[in-house]
Parts: sequence; C-alpha cells; structure tokens
Amino acid sequence: MQVIITDNDHANIDTEKAILDAAGVPFRLEQCVTEDDVIERCADGEIFLNQYAPITRKVVEALPNLKLVVRYGVGVNNVDVEACTEHGVQVENVPDYGMNEVADQAIALMMALLRKVVYMNEYTKHVGWDYTKSMPIHRLSDLTCGVIGLGRIGREFAKRAHALGMKVIGYDPYFTPGDDFAFVKQVELDELMANADVISVHCPPEHAMDMFNKDAFARMKNTAYLINVARGGIVNEADLEVALNEGQIAGAALDCMDNEPVEPGNPLFAHDNLLVTPHMAWYSEEAADELNSKVAEEAVAFATGKPIRYPVNHLA
Repeated sequence: MQVIITDNDHANIDTEKAILDAAGVPFRLEQCVTEDDVIERCADGEIFLNQYAPITRKVVEALPNLKLVVRYGVGVNNVDVEACTEHGVQVENVPDYGMNEVADQAIALMMALLRKVVYMNEYTKHVGWDYTKSMPIHRLSDLTCGVIGLGRIGREFAKRAHALGMKVIGYDPYFTPGDDFAFVKQVELDELMANADVISVHCPPEHAMDMFNKDAFARMKNTAYLINVARGGIVNEADLEVALNEGQIAGAALDCMDNEPVEPGNPLFAHDNLLVTPHMAWYSEEAADELNSKVAEEAVAFATGKPIRYPVNHLA
C-alpha cells in the first residue's frame, strides 16, 4: 500500500522512515496545505499520515484509492470523519501520547499565573525591584483546583495539583474515581465554576464547545484563573476579552486558540494576565518521537492486515 505523509512540520521524518522501510511499505512526503494540494499530489495514496492538511469531503470523494487516514495527534478537526465513514475510509488518531507533557504544561501555566512569574519577570527587568507589585499571591494549599475532564491527561494534571497540596474538585460525568483518585471530589459543573480558584480544561471540544462564555465567566470567582490546554473553541475568546477587561476573572492561560496560527495583533495579547503558548503543550523530544512512531506503526499494521489500535470511526 502506498503511504503518503500529507504534511509534516516536525524536524524530520527519520522515525517514520525507519519503521516504514523496515516493513517494506513505500512512502513519500508531500507538504500539502489546501484541499487541492491533497487531491493533486496524493491521488495514488492509500494511507495518509496527516498533520494539518484538510481531509474534507471534497478530498475524500476525489480520492477513491484512500483507505486510511492516521492523524498526528489526538484531535481530528481537519478530517471529515463522516465523509470518510461514508466512503469506507478508516480514520485513526493517537490519543495516548504526550499525556505527561500536556499535564506538565498545564501545571507550569498554573504556577506562572498564581505566582505571577511572567509579569514580575517583565516588571523587574524593565521597571524596578518591588515584590509588592505581585500582590496578592496566595498559598497553594489554601486553593481549590477544578479539573474539567478526567481522562488520561486530566487525571495526570489532577495528580500533580494534589501533590502540590491543592484541594482538587472535578467534573466528568463519565469518570469513576476509584481508590487511586479518591482525592478528587466530584461535583457538578456549576459548583466547580463557583468554587475553583483555578480551572483547568481537559476535555474534547465536542463535549465543551463554547463552554467558557460570558455566562461561565460570570459564575466564576473574580479571583479565579482559567487554563485551556485542550482545544480551541472551548473558550469564547471575545467573551474572555470582556471578562479580562472587566475583571470578572483574575487571568487565563491558553495553549489552544480558535484560529491558529494566531495573528500577533490579537487583542487578547494586550492583557498582562493572559499567558499564551503556541499549541506546544504536547511537545517534548520524547513525545514527538512517540507520536511519530505510533503513526507509522498504525500505517504498517493496516498495510499488513493486522489489527489497528486507535480507530476513530467504525466501518461496517
């Protein structure tokens, strides 16, 4: 089966090459950006390893050879899963890589907000030596951390917050805590929003689109912080700007935004109490290698008739 890497912005494809070559599976790299790029350059492809290139209904219908799309990552926002299913195209993601990295990033952002690290770094370098400009800062063990979504990453984040001495409350209607997570007090969403000093979001957008809008910000403490390392679309960015302008919340940190890459002039960037990172929470050298390996391994499994591990859709 012909494998095509539709697009890839990683440092290299050495990992994929080693795995595919060892299995005798032919492949090549294209750098597609648009639907037409995919249609024109990838017509012979039976298996796509896909990062950002749009795999839309138009693409699927134009490429009858296509049998499998494996996404580099968890989300499949750029893949029309419904169209793929209708045309017998299997879709996969990689939901179990980089879990520690994302949890670590959320903790790092939380600590930077709570301890006002970024603001005080800039103030000290450019204005003066005055710790009182950081006031108020509160002891972690006196704070409540709310976790929305207690899947793989949410649980890793919760463990870290608990280890820091925070009280952890969580909202996830599908989560059964068990002994390992007895420290998580399960609450309803309204209770979490009203009581948490920090809220960290770890759920997919299909369950949380526009969850943090003007109504949600009105329910939160005006001393609370919001962290989103999950997906764009969960936080209504226009409403967040209003909330920051009006002091409805103390601040926020975003690793995911609605339209990426984000233009430098985004009005949210004017706020000192907003931290932004460029959708990098997943990244470490080890996580990148893990992701590349798993994507290539799924292609080999499919090409050689072996079971796949990460189906997104279920074909008849």
